[in-house]
Amino acid sequence: MKKQLLLLISFVLTGMAVTAQKMPVSYDFGEKYRDRYRYSNLVAMDEDDSGGYILVRAYYQGLILKPKGYLIEKYNSDLELVEEYNYKLKDLDFVDGFLKNGQLNLLFLNYNSNRGEYEYWVHSSPIIDFNFQEKKLLSIASEKVDDPVGKNYYNRDFSRGFTTAILFNEEKTGFVISTHHKRGKSNKHMIHMFDTALNKKFEFDFSDEIEEKNYAFENVAFSKDLQTAYIVGKAYFKKRRFRVDERKFQYELIKVSQSESRTQSFVDPGKYPEALYPVLIGNKLVCTGFYADRKDNRYNGIVYFDVNPNTLDIRSQKYNPFSQQFMDDKFGREEDKDIKNLVFKNVEVTDKNEMFFNAEEYFVTSGLETTGAGQRVKIERYHHNDIVSVKLDPDGNMEWARNINKTEVTQGDGAYASYSSYCKDGNTYFFICTAAENPQLINNERLIFKQGFSRNRNVFMISLDKNGVMDYEKIIDQQEARLPLMVSKPLKDETEDKMLFYAKRGGRKQLVKVDFK
Repeated sequence: MKKQLLLLISFVLTGMAVTAQKMPVSYDFGEKYRDRYRYSNLVAMDEDDSGGYILVRAYYQGLILKPKGYLIEKYNSDLELVEEYNYKLKDLDFVDGFLKNGQLNLLFLNYNSNRGEYEYWVHSSPIIDFNFQEKKLLSIASEKVDDPVGKNYYNRDFSRGFTTAILFNEEKTGFVISTHHKRGKSNKHMIHMFDTALNKKFEFDFSDEIEEKNYAFENVAFSKDLQTAYIVGKAYFKKRRFRVDERKFQYELIKVSQSESRTQSFVDPGKYPEALYPVLIGNKLVCTGFYADRKDNRYNGIVYFDVNPNTLDIRSQKYNPFSQQFMDDKFGREEDKDIKNLVFKNVEVTDKNEMFFNAEEYFVTSGLETTGAGQRVKIERYHHNDIVSVKLDPDGNMEWARNINKTEVTQGDGAYASYSSYCKDGNTYFFICTAAENPQLINNERLIFKQGFSRNRNVFMISLDKNGVMDYEKIIDQQEARLPLMVSKPLKDETEDKMLFYAKRGGRKQLVKVDFK
């Protein structure tokens, strides 16, 4: 059913008051379908060649939930489910998945006990006729370890003997696999570059760079020919003792190609860059993110580095302290002002080379809970809190920064938490889901969106215009959206200005499409 939101007429008893919908969107609900897999995670979502959609979910079954396979769903342009394919597969550790040029690719990291090595495998199939083929991308000799894949931004453990990470660029034209194997005096770190057609572009032995530091890579950008990777990450110093005023890590930019690597450190006296993100703008390489005046990760503003893409020399740099408006957004009149643990979500570059970027306050806590059988088990809680949105001019000067207050915590699938965003005509739109009917007003000056306790979720849309002016509106009521949206995992179609969301609870599922006008 089509809900036109641009002109919503509300009839009020006191008169015929007309209320215009503020947000320039309309939305469609697809039909609700029964689903046999109550427990699943959304792996990938993309359009097919006929204007329809392909969705892939990993599903779990058993008394102790274990991965059992992958359900592939085909929908037409009217959001109708037309086909399902069950790819039964167990005992493999899923890492990532993507759709490219009509091909579905599922990436796994598997330990081969007979060979004593970790193996990256890809299972690929055309989406028009499912016929999966397996291909080994690479192998690394190592003893088996617990949790080898680096997924946590803040708790990296390099003592396990083997760690690995996989990073895609924002356009998903390629990916790098980082593998670090340490045994005795042997310390091997390799960087492998692939395009999304699964062709290996190059591999580089990074081992000489890790004699004094361990690297936790976070973000990556690629040259158009995919022959060069620009990787940003934390370099952790290996020396065991640090002075009180010393930091145990620094952010670095690594340029890697078939024949060489270069490294640029971002170190200034009294300045500590954090959460940097590399962006190629034409022939220009920019690293932007946050910085702290102290070594305790409490961010004080936005940093911008203009870097020579060939030599990695820093051509210019800007430190933009947070504005008073931003501080009022976040803290009001509180004196203990603390900004930390920000993770980049996305970056948009306009035709005028202005930059809009959004980040989220994200951290993980752990604790013990008692099960029904009286056992004490360790659980992890994933906190998705405030949104930080920033606009920079082409020279890296901050035009504005705004903070959107929200609090969310989850123990399970993070797809239902966090947010998604969309940029159009200089405006940025944010989608969040909450059980609360309205945001709370704190001290008559600050709005905060809280998680709430209801099973159903309202969909709120928050807008920032080109001048950073904020507005919000509840666009879908929880009585209408009976199934919660996986709000942080949408499919964006910027050519047609639309977003697609997957909604699911238990044994029911549907698609929700949002169109921008």
